[in-house]
Amino acid sequence: MHPAPSVILFTTLSGLGFGLLAFLGLGYPGVTGWVAFVFYAIAYGLAVGGLLASTFHLGRPERALKAFSQWKTSWLSREGICSVAALLVMALYATGAVFMDSHWRVLGIIGAALSFGTVFTTSMIYTQLKTIPRWNMSLTPVMFLSLSLAGGALLAGQESLAPWFLLIAGAVQLAYWVQGDKAFAASGTTMGTATGLGDRGTVRAFEPPHTGTNYLLREFVHVVGRKHAQKLRVISLTLGFVLPVLCLWLPTDSSMVKHLMAAVAVLSHLAGIAVSRWLFFAQAEHVVGLYYGKR
Repeated sequence: MHPAPSVILFTTLSGLGFGLLAFLGLGYPGVTGWVAFVFYAIAYGLAVGGLLASTFHLGRPERALKAFSQWKTSWLSREGICSVAALLVMALYATGAVFMDSHWRVLGIIGAALSFGTVFTTSMIYTQLKTIPRWNMSLTPVMFLSLSLAGGALLAGQESLAPWFLLIAGAVQLAYWVQGDKAFAASGTTMGTATGLGDRGTVRAFEPPHTGTNYLLREFVHVVGRKHAQKLRVISLTLGFVLPVLCLWLPTDSSMVKHLMAAVAVLSHLAGIAVSRWLFFAQAEHVVGLYYGKR
């Protein structure tokens, strides 16, 4: 699938933002006043910024509100409802923390659940697509949630928890790539099933369906070379997980150095997850590629 920048921004920023909101709702860190205001400003900036970025990928952005009406059948609608509910509940919780020096625990737990629920519903938008075997796996929501947990812990300044969540997320990411590389073949989809001619014998492409490009090729067929993908995976793992863990575990007695390393860890993680998200979309092998002889 063609990796649109708006979708990469959406899945990267919203996952981090809602992850941070979830940790704040659970009381990590249990800050109040202006310090709390800074944390919530960062969380809302990431979450809302990611959601706004997603609207640019819609064919008719002005109709975005209609996406809320199909909640019974659409994971996109469920994501929209869950995200708005999470933002509203956490806004009330943030009001207590910032202006009243209070933490309303029940409200915070509900907000945290809705925040993680938003990440889950986002992942299910992709997981449900049987036409993309690499996404249609149980590891897809696990990957989204583990990355949100790791990023949320990192942004929340949880130096004791964040390295372990990062290591778990890195392991899940590796497992996702390994399983994803086998998913297309394991799905049993071939040129025969793609064209509906498989019952007549072996099917091969004699000529492409047409000489020019079209919407399906532009949106759903994006071939990434194996060597290129492997290099990007190494970059993603190094920046997204290895370097942040090393920064957090770097022994130092200087608070200035510690804060500097924490900042480097956050920026490095953000860059690494952006690369991972680009691969997530670029390597999405849509079965329609078989029809055009691209798989």
